[in-house]
Amino acid sequence: MKVFAISDLHLSTVVEKPMDIFGKSWENYFEEICADWKAKVTEEDLVLLPGDFSWAMRMEEALPDFALVHELPGKKVILRGNHDYWWNTLSQVRGAIPDDFYALQNDCMRFGDVLICGTRGWICPDGDNLTAEDTKIYLREIERLKLSIAAMQKMRKPDDKVIAMMHFPPFNGRYDDSEFIKQFVAADVKTVVYGHLHGKDCRANLFMKKFGIDFYLTSCDLAGNKLTEIV
Repeated sequence: MKVFAISDLHLSTVVEKPMDIFGKSWENYFEEICADWKAKVTEEDLVLLPGDFSWAMRMEEALPDFALVHELPGKKVILRGNHDYWWNTLSQVRGAIPDDFYALQNDCMRFGDVLICGTRGWICPDGDNLTAEDTKIYLREIERLKLSIAAMQKMRKPDDKVIAMMHFPPFNGRYDDSEFIKQFVAADVKTVVYGHLHGKDCRANLFMKKFGIDFYLTSCDLAGNKLTEIV
């Protein structure tokens, strides 16, 4: 089994919000993703989708977007992004999505010898940049990551591969340490996948090794509308 990742699909089958207004990299982007997906992924493989899956505001509006990706091979693990307004309760999401989708929230999932944990995350501190509301959400996401990592540690076997998913990067723009990073280091998590960042002027590395961790940025526009092979 191979593991791939691609994030920030921002699908809008029902909601009228075309992405090509954001530049050429978004023109026919989903067709490009589908072609790459079909060339790489088998039914036995796993695809991580770390957030901003759909512009839908309600679950019933998101279902046609899920139907599009359901047609693609592999098992899919989704995580809530900051624009996934259709994501209400976890039970609602799990009860509505197709059977080849798996929703991650405050827990951990096993696929063979691969464990997937993680949380949405939030803006990381960079001096005094966080508002009171940002700080509240950041601290809440730290607690959610603790829950997910604790669940992972209970399931973990010696030869397991552990991959953490986040929507937001787990560091600030200078790649400083954060409470998210400290948890990954303490739990010996060696691979982290994230998204959220966009645009040709975005200062970001698609792959970076720091703190003894491999970090993969998988926002589809920055990744050339191609899936990234993680393991």
